[in-house]
Amino acid sequence: MAHITLPEGAPGIIGPMIAYPEIQKHLSGLAEVLLRGPSSLTSGERETIAAYVSRGNECRFCCESHAAAARAHLGENRSLVDQVLADAAGSPSSPKMKALLAIADKVRRDGRLVHAADVERARAEGADDQAIHDTVLIAAAFCMFNRYVDGLGTWAPEDPAAYVESGVRLAEQGYVNYDFDKG
Repeated sequence: MAHITLPEGAPGIIGPMIAYPEIQKHLSGLAEVLLRGPSSLTSGERETIAAYVSRGNECRFCCESHAAAARAHLGENRSLVDQVLADAAGSPSSPKMKALLAIADKVRRDGRLVHAADVERARAEGADDQAIHDTVLIAAAFCMFNRYVDGLGTWAPEDPAAYVESGVRLAEQGYVNYDFDKG
């Protein structure tokens, strides 16, 4: 049961987004530009970073939602998302992605943990300034989104299959055009 009155049956961030449309507009805009806007990283990579940070923060709704969107973006390579979530360092993701995920994890814990050596490693693996910037901002923003969802005590479906349809819609329609009433 959420700590505040939210629309019944609306899980995770969907309830607060419906209840507070003035906030929804800005948070959806932020998610849109971070996860779908211009970047040297693909939307699939950015959604994977969002899911990874959310997994580290133990935010089920955000992790499962963004993992589902990442799978939809990655198509035939969708299993990579689950491998990253299970063990990023041991996953078959690219060395660049592994370096970026390591940065994202440090930002998730405390941004001051990111050091020049972490950035140098990412650069050596092919990350440009935009990829590093986007990784840091996605990790920081998803800490905020995760705390928003969990701090309000929202609920989340436990079955990952419950997120598949909304993940496809996020991948196809994005965040600004997403119909929150459909979930």
